[in-house]
Amino acid sequence: MIVPAAHAAVVEDFVSMRVFFYGFLLFFVITLFVALATDGRKPRFGLRGLLVTLLAAFVFLPIMLALPMVEAVSGTRLLDAWFEMVSSFTTTGATLFDNPRDLPRSVHLWRALVGWLGGLLMWIAAMAVLSPLNLGGFEVYQQIGSGTGQDRYAQIGPDAEPAERLARYILRFVPLYAGLTLLLWIGLSVAGEVPFVALCHAMAVMSTSGISPVGGIYFSSAGIAGEMMIALFLIFALSHLTFTRAPGEDPKSVITRDPELRFGLSLVGLLSLALLARHVFELGTEGVDNSLSTALMAAWGGFFTILSFMTTAGFESSGWTVAQSWSGLSTPGLMLVGLAVIGGGVATTAGGIKLLRVYALYKHSQRELQRLVHPSSVAGAGATARRIRRQGAQIAWIFFMIFAISIAGVMVLLAATGVQFETAMVLAVSALSTTGPLAVVGAEDPISYAGLTDLSKVVLAFAMILGRLEALAIIALLNPEFWRS
Repeated sequence: MIVPAAHAAVVEDFVSMRVFFYGFLLFFVITLFVALATDGRKPRFGLRGLLVTLLAAFVFLPIMLALPMVEAVSGTRLLDAWFEMVSSFTTTGATLFDNPRDLPRSVHLWRALVGWLGGLLMWIAAMAVLSPLNLGGFEVYQQIGSGTGQDRYAQIGPDAEPAERLARYILRFVPLYAGLTLLLWIGLSVAGEVPFVALCHAMAVMSTSGISPVGGIYFSSAGIAGEMMIALFLIFALSHLTFTRAPGEDPKSVITRDPELRFGLSLVGLLSLALLARHVFELGTEGVDNSLSTALMAAWGGFFTILSFMTTAGFESSGWTVAQSWSGLSTPGLMLVGLAVIGGGVATTAGGIKLLRVYALYKHSQRELQRLVHPSSVAGAGATARRIRRQGAQIAWIFFMIFAISIAGVMVLLAATGVQFETAMVLAVSALSTTGPLAVVGAEDPISYAGLTDLSKVVLAFAMILGRLEALAIIALLNPEFWRS
């Protein structure tokens, strides 16, 4: 809270400065007391206890984060501010304020900072907590029933203390995360963006929160050059191997052999070509400008927007309108809904089902089709590929079914609060995939979160938490076998 307080002092917004500074003093003292009271205590449940702590953080910490916003923005209720903070902390990016000018600049910085820290938390927690517990997508690589003994991506032994694992990953990831954000901030500023907006967008890109003080990249002054920089940094949300790797793995082969990165970029490329192909084959695109510049703008607008929604950042390219008219699609938002459901890479800030699970289902389907032609054939590619095709595909299918049931459950709850069917479907996918801007482009008409009832906001907030931690982690906490020593 000291960061937006300092910013408010610089821009002479003394009301916001006092609110955030007093919040800093209050919660610093409370945190200090809690730290002193718990100093030296050894956690009882190890990694399982950290998983419970992670769930509690997403539920209760936004209440603390919301209090300065209630005081800084006149007329804001605690429930609305809590919704905003849950949305930011889970990197969803949904907002109740349709007009960015309704919020002071320091509050915009606060939302972006909370989203940035939420993304950093998931980066660290995925490797330090979810990986050794075979959750968060890592179960696809590992044998079902392997327990917590295998930790393929940990450079610390599986028997290490949870606090030691956490400290090691914090020391490794915080400088990298902050350094990449700083690099993108400088790049966007050089491209012509206002430094404050560039900082918020840089934090939103690295956390894939989609939070913007100007309403999105569409209104950015950085232009196509800024979008190209953002697209380059969104690659980090396609695969965790872009910033960490397995022990003993050749770093030169990470990019070329990484299934998530190759599969994600292939999907983005194929869908971008499909949008262009509709115009080439004259599928309802009469009257559209056929100049080379329009074609290039349509190609880039489709590529960037598809990549952005697959990584659940939810930024809309300035050329997306051109791409829609070029392709002639009447409902392009449905394609973006499907991309948000697929999501990005395992152990990244992206949400959704995750590319690795979809890849496992794809390889399993490919193998089954081969066996229809050659029933006695033996597939190669090693033990890891066989495990992904068999056990990995099975657990991926189970998660896919749980995700689909979760969408249906959230839709039913939203419908019970008075939300229409189509709106409930888009909002459910938006919350569970942590892609807040999907509400604006996913339906035929933009959906305003501000028009929802209080009960609908509560349902969506818990759906965001469920989508951020994933249903398998919640189910694991409810399993008695999980807690037996």
